[in-house]
Amino acid sequence: MNKFNALMISSVIVVLGLTGIAPAAASEPKWQGNVIARGAERAKIESTPILERPYRPLHFYGNTVRRRHYRGTALPSAKDLSGASSALMFDR
Repeated sequence: MNKFNALMISSVIVVLGLTGIAPAAASEPKWQGNVIARGAERAKIESTPILERPYRPLHFYGNTVRRRHYRGTALPSAKDLSGASSALMFDR
């Protein structure tokens, strides 16, 4: 198999994986814009169970654990990618 075919197959798998994910449940946490929490906010986040913490940009482990719990898959959806970028822009 040449590189072009491998690239095409990989692209199709990624696109199907991103579009085939069911919408998030109502109890799923929302996005929070700050990447690094400090002080009282950090203590609050650390005392919250990982499944109830908000999604945060660049927090790959916690976000993956929450996605697997709520959706059954670790792959982020297109909505997640836009949610992370908008959380970063509008939280400032």
